[in-house]
Amino acid sequence: MNSLTKVPVTVVTGFLGSGKTTLIQHLLANPGGKKLAVLVNEFGSEGVDGEILKSCADANCPEENIVELANGCICCTVADDFIPTMEQLLARPVRPDHILIETSGLALPKPLLKAFDWPEIRSRITVDGVIALADAEAVAAGRFAPDPAAVEAQRAADENLDHETPLSEVFEDQIACADIVLLTKADLAGSAGIEAAKAAIIAEMPRSVPMLPVTDGAIDARVILGLGAAAENDLAARPSHHDGEEEHEHDDFASVVIDLPEVADIDALVASVQKLAREQNVLRTKGYIAVAGKPMRLLLQAVGERVRHQFDKPWGAGVRQSKLVVIGEHGDIDEAAIKAGLGLLGSGI
Repeated sequence: MNSLTKVPVTVVTGFLGSGKTTLIQHLLANPGGKKLAVLVNEFGSEGVDGEILKSCADANCPEENIVELANGCICCTVADDFIPTMEQLLARPVRPDHILIETSGLALPKPLLKAFDWPEIRSRITVDGVIALADAEAVAAGRFAPDPAAVEAQRAADENLDHETPLSEVFEDQIACADIVLLTKADLAGSAGIEAAKAAIIAEMPRSVPMLPVTDGAIDARVILGLGAAAENDLAARPSHHDGEEEHEHDDFASVVIDLPEVADIDALVASVQKLAREQNVLRTKGYIAVAGKPMRLLLQAVGERVRHQFDKPWGAGVRQSKLVVIGEHGDIDEAAIKAGLGLLGSGI
């Protein structure tokens, strides 16, 4: 690659648990001949997604090309974290052909696009495209995609409702910024769910973009890499609820890291995680679990009450320590109550 050529960057955005890490795992395994680098931004201090991706490192994307930022949303920490990290990736002995950025599920993509105009990097990288992931089953069920007519009726009836909930605003900002929308977990949604999700998203989109159903992140890299959107120069076409704001905060959301001893009963743990989602409105739970008698660590990921888990790799020489990152809206995250809920496992832990 000519050193004067800008390195394309694909921003992968989407709500909590929409499948961003799964998509990037697939791209790492099927890079279409490209040398990749990945920047992972998580909400909370435990880098679960980064660890998952590092386990996929190979010659096309060595482990040193997978960088985690867990000190806050990158759109809020541009100078301190994002710019220096991008400079480090561009300074690698073998410069990547393409950089993937997995944003936090709480990130607003438009402020991140504005960061590409910083003098340190604007001549060296360009936003090839913004890929928004939407959980098709959840959207079809009416979550994070309110009916515009119903919203207008509520506004007319009560001026105090002249705003969306924080979750809806995040979802809508991500969709409005996208060049392609991937409807994930298509196998769970079914054909009727896919059509319902498409209709809900179209109602929120300011412009027409392709929408594609995807299962387990499986999509040809040629479809989503190489779009040439130069999105940093196209901000006016990507409206946001937060346009005109100098900065934004994520005080609507909170996360806690819960340490657990070894777990003997996986089913009991899953039931407790589902109970937390149901009774304490937990949005997302993820982490690694030490299971008694098992040399492999258990990767657990939950979106609301939907829990998935699998043994991913041996613990190795490090300490076997179960940790769960629990994320929710600020008023719903009560660390003591969460610990008590997990303590209901009793002797099952």
